[in-house]
Amino acid sequence: MSESFEQQPHRAALGSLRRLAPYIRPHRRALVGGGLAALAGTLAGLAIPLVTRAIVDGPIARSELSILPWLVAGVFAFGLLEAGLMMLRRRLVARPSTRIEADMRADLFAHLQRLPVAFHDQWPSGQLLSRATSDLNTIRWFVAFSGIFLVVNVLTMVAGIAVLAWLSPVLGLAIGVIAVPLVVLTLLLERRYSVAARRGQDQAGDLATVIEESALGIRVLKSLGRGRRLTARFVTDARGLRGTELLKVRLLAALWAVLVTLPEAAIALILGLGAYGVAQGTLTLGTLVAAVTVMTYLYWPIASIGWLLAEASNAAAATRRYWEVRDVVPAITDPEAPIAVPRPVRGELVLQDVSFRYPAGHVEVLRGVDLAVRPGETMALVGATGSGKTTLTALVARLYDVTGGAVLIDGIDVRDLRLSDLRTAVATAFEDPVLISASVRENVALGFPSASDEQVWEALRVASADRFVATLPWGLDTRIGEQGMSLSGGQRQRLALARAVIGHPPVLVLDDPLSALDVHTEAEVEAALRRVLGGVTALVVAHRPSTVQLADRVALLADGRIAAVGTHTGLLAADPEYRRLLASMQDDRTDEREEVGA
Repeated sequence: MSESFEQQPHRAALGSLRRLAPYIRPHRRALVGGGLAALAGTLAGLAIPLVTRAIVDGPIARSELSILPWLVAGVFAFGLLEAGLMMLRRRLVARPSTRIEADMRADLFAHLQRLPVAFHDQWPSGQLLSRATSDLNTIRWFVAFSGIFLVVNVLTMVAGIAVLAWLSPVLGLAIGVIAVPLVVLTLLLERRYSVAARRGQDQAGDLATVIEESALGIRVLKSLGRGRRLTARFVTDARGLRGTELLKVRLLAALWAVLVTLPEAAIALILGLGAYGVAQGTLTLGTLVAAVTVMTYLYWPIASIGWLLAEASNAAAATRRYWEVRDVVPAITDPEAPIAVPRPVRGELVLQDVSFRYPAGHVEVLRGVDLAVRPGETMALVGATGSGKTTLTALVARLYDVTGGAVLIDGIDVRDLRLSDLRTAVATAFEDPVLISASVRENVALGFPSASDEQVWEALRVASADRFVATLPWGLDTRIGEQGMSLSGGQRQRLALARAVIGHPPVLVLDDPLSALDVHTEAEVEAALRRVLGGVTALVVAHRPSTVQLADRVALLADGRIAAVGTHTGLLAADPEYRRLLASMQDDRTDEREEVGA
């Protein structure tokens, strides 16, 4: 929570709520109609005390029972009118309020897709999730109910005081005097509540992050026996949220106490002054009954003001949290004057004096990288852990932008291409295969939705995934659980590889495509890779000697720079650092084979 928001909550709140205008404007007729219906219904109810006055001062006081049925019918009619108008209000606002929520959620989701990977690296997923769900529910409730009735109830209070003043100027003045401390105390308490509301929503987002991380990483947590530690962290965060919620309860309790006590005092004051006026003959009994009835009728509008203000504070905080994400300007966008991708794409990939530093970092991960991959060539990228291999591959498809130098495809800077064109020409398969909760077909064809079943099966054959998919209960229609956890690591990686090759991209970037494969499956996928790599330009991060041997040339990345480039045989003979790195790869692979054999 920002300091400026704590210091100026009302200004921030009003500014946030004003920003809902573009979403509300297309539905303003229905929403205004709903508000007018609610106001008319409330005023219809406020007319009942006036009819009550006529009954007391007429048929009761003068025994004129002939008009009594008509007056009673009038009370009934005003009651039916109030009920009908309230039903109309609900019907008018239900559709537009849900439409506003859906539009805001769709715009937020689309914006999240446009934001670069660097943004998602810095924002906890639970915070984004809470903004897309609970915060938007709060905003919808404000638009459909609490916002409308905040205005309607204030106007009802004003109308009620006006009716009291018309019935008796003395009684109207007395209620006006009581209204002053009511407004002052309400605003003071609501100011504190708005700060607590924002804090609570932020804490709820943090708690959602902990829950999501623990659910996704449950296997790791169980295997490491860290359940108790994460539980302790969760309990700490939950207690913090509980403390904030209790603070909100205390503030609301104080607010309700004010909003209940002062109206009760007003009723007592009206009874005292009214009874004195009736005894002195300056006030009729009907007027006194009407005044008390008006105050009784105003009890809910007055008492609800505190709750409605709290809901407005919640909505303002939710809106501000929503726009905190929407206001982030995507750092990676299409150029103003994009260059068309050459047809066909030859696939020449060149890195010129490339440097890169992460947004929150102080040290350059890559420095002065120069590398050229010829069309149709497979270049293996090797290096020690932390040398920047994965970072380098992410620059090709502009998952990140270089901070210095340029990445060129067929002589064109990738920053001069439309993102859609670039990411059609460059396909990437990551070391950590991310699958969605959908069918096998949808996962493989994720970047190529028009693919036929034949093309999907072809891609699966290339990735040596066709046989295990054929054994699944419903084949291509078999749904994969969240993150594909129902599959083995090798199966997930082969599906991710199939997804990368299905569109026959001219440039293929593979980040250690064999990392999760066992020794038996590795040979099958290597054979498939030889087929697919023969016709494309490929940059392959390699952590295994067998992967290196698939490449035409090898680039050694050390300390953020390209230390050597050559064939596997040539580097093995001439470069001691390459020999040491390959020996360590071989040792790791030998250990793995021994474990499999055991």
